[in-house]
Order: sequence, then structure tokens, then C-alpha cells
Amino acid sequence: MDAEPVIIDGSRCAEIVQRLSEKLKAYYVFPDVAEQICKYLQKHLENGAYSDFTEGNLLALALTMDLQEVSQDEHLWVRWHPEPLPDHEGPLRQNQEWMDERSQEAKLDNFGFHKAERLPGNVGYIDIRSFSRAEWGAATAMAAMNFLAETSALIIDMRRCEGGYADMIALVCSYLFDEEPVHLNSIYWREEDSTQQYWTQPDLPGKRYGNKPVYALISKATFSGGEECAYDLQSRQRATLIGEKTGGGANPGASYRLNSHFEAFIPVGRAINPITHKNWEGTGVIPDILVPQEQAFKTAYRLALKSVIESTVEPAREPFASLVKEVQNALEGIEAG
Repeated sequence: MDAEPVIIDGSRCAEIVQRLSEKLKAYYVFPDVAEQICKYLQKHLENGAYSDFTEGNLLALALTMDLQEVSQDEHLWVRWHPEPLPDHEGPLRQNQEWMDERSQEAKLDNFGFHKAERLPGNVGYIDIRSFSRAEWGAATAMAAMNFLAETSALIIDMRRCEGGYADMIALVCSYLFDEEPVHLNSIYWREEDSTQQYWTQPDLPGKRYGNKPVYALISKATFSGGEECAYDLQSRQRATLIGEKTGGGANPGASYRLNSHFEAFIPVGRAINPITHKNWEGTGVIPDILVPQEQAFKTAYRLALKSVIESTVEPAREPFASLVKEVQNALEGIEAG
């Protein structure tokens, strides 16, 4: 049964805008932009632009549109919750009740790992929808990567990956590099005025993937953490990116309580790639092979299968002859399809 809508009167609306402005000024990674946003919100409030939004979900949508109108930052949004939020002043990630709910959500989503399989031709395939916190999903990530370790080429499907955490991205990427630590990404945090580096791990349970071919699928829906993983692999020339230009969100953030039913997600950091010294904010990640996302898998699978044949040293001898036949049958299936 749907919850009854919360009716927003003028005083409550003003309170929400004031609280949102306070949070933006205190935490948004770009202080000058925060000032511009707050002036814009205040002007709209005074002009009565929010007076017609008496339902919480509609006001949250209107505020989100105005936030992004000024900032062009798709990580910046407001959400209305039918159930009361925990009473917490700082980032909601510091609240145990809130984090227990997020942990449960991640668990029910299998920590973002929706599929790991061996495709015909000994090509590995993994479908990642999000990168949960490593402390929650490390065992699942390790199991998936270990399962794929003996495949001859790997397809990482992030076409529906909408985000996640840098520590999990670093863990997954660790399997794709050698033991020597590789600097993948850095994040500047405004509140601490410090920069945190993310590296691949020198010690891992299970087997590394080695230097075998990797293909990463991306789309317009790929966002935030999904983009980071693709950008990191591309900048290190570790994967061929196939698909569409991504959404363009590079500023990691945190959730804040505005009142009992309104949450604001505010970017509090800025990604800095150690190779490009830039990020993908506003521009998206540009694939190496640009194709509609519906064609990305077939394109990657075809390339992966061809790489398997090329890497087979003794194709006439068993068991390699059987693998080559399997690859040929898979290629014929792609062309027939």
C-alpha cells in the first residue's frame, strides 16, 4: 500500500531550501558553484516557484532540476522518502541505521554482480550493475573473478552500471593487473582538504587474470563508478571500451538529511586520474569502438573469439583443436544471428 503524500506548506518549503543551501555551502566540492546554486534557489523561493509543489516527491523533483540547471552535475539531487529518515546531522553514512539499510540493499543485489559465466569459446563474461563497498561485497567480487580466471578473454559488461565505490573498483581491477601496484585513481575530498589515492592490491586470493584481452561494455546509462572503472582501464590501456559515450558523472558524494523525509545527495569529492590528470565529469567516457549499446556485446564477443584463435599456439593438437572448433562455431552463430 502506497504511503500518503506529505503535504508541503510554504514554511516547510522554505525550511527545506534553507537546509539544502546550508549543506551545499558546507560540503559541495565546488564552493563557488554552491554559492551560485544557493542564490538561484533563494530567488526561486522568493518568486514562488515552489509554492505549487505541495507533495514531497514533486518538490524534490523541482529542486533536483534547479540544482542541475545551475551546476550541470547529475550527482546532485534531492529525494523524498515516504518513511522518516534517521535523525542525523552529518553525512548519513555515519548513521548505523542508514548504513544497515544500504548494506541490505547491496546484499539483495548480490553486491552488484549479476552474472559471471564462461561463454562458448572460453570467453569470460561478467555483468556488473554497481560496485558496492568492498567491506560488504569483497568475497563475492573475488569469487566472480576467480571463476573467470581460466578464460582466454574477458568481457566486462557495465552498460547498466550506475555507480559504486572506488575501493571495490580497485579490488576488481586488481585481478586485471600484475602484482606491482598500479595507481588507478585519486579523489580530492573538500571537507578534509585532502586527496586519497586508490591502487591495485599486491596480494589477492585466487589467480590474477594476466595480460589476456579485456573488453569493457559501456552505454549512455553507465554512470559514476561504472564510468570510473571504464576510465581507469582505458587510461592504463588495459581494456578496449566498446559501446556509447557514458553519462558524465565524476564527483563522488554523500547523502544528507534535510528534514524527516528529504534527502540531498551532494558531491563532496572530485576524481583525478593519475594519467590524464582529468576526469570524465560532463564529458563522459569515450569508447574506443563506438557502436550502439545493443551491438556492444556482439562486437566485443566477436573480437574476443578472434583473440582466442590468435593466442592458440597449437590449434591442431588436442585439447586446443576442440577449443578452436568451439570458437569457430560461436563465430558462425554470431554471424548467423
